[in-house]
Amino acid sequence: MNQRTTQRPKIGGVHHFSPTVTDIEASVDWYQRVFGLERVPVPFPHHGSEESGYAILLTDPNSSLAIGLHHHDANTGEPCDESRTGLDHLALSVSDRSELAAWADWLDVLGIHHSSITDMDEPFAYSVLVFRDPDNIQLELFAMNQ
Repeated sequence: MNQRTTQRPKIGGVHHFSPTVTDIEASVDWYQRVFGLERVPVPFPHHGSEESGYAILLTDPNSSLAIGLHHHDANTGEPCDESRTGLDHLALSVSDRSELAAWADWLDVLGIHHSSITDMDEPFAYSVLVFRDPDNIQLELFAMNQ
């Protein structure tokens, strides 16, 4: 007889982020330039839409970051808009505010528009740097402050 679990099972962390993009090769290039990711050499079928979609997986060999960029034949090409149902943004953690400053410098080198670093005290102390990918998906780099 199987016993039903009485406690919530553990989560080991986020495995990957998978946005649908309008131009998969342009997005592959952008995410590789910004995050230094490596392309897995084979495309992955899109679960449930194997005949009309696929993903290109990018990974960071120095962390657990993985991004699966998805192409769908039915995508009409409208940009992401966080005011609609779906993804609002992705926030990636960095070690501290000085790391955010280094990211701001890196984005400047790449010519990628970004916000200034915003420091917040409520509801807890943090700093954030915001920018967008080619499909207007908001990305945040987020540092907890002591």
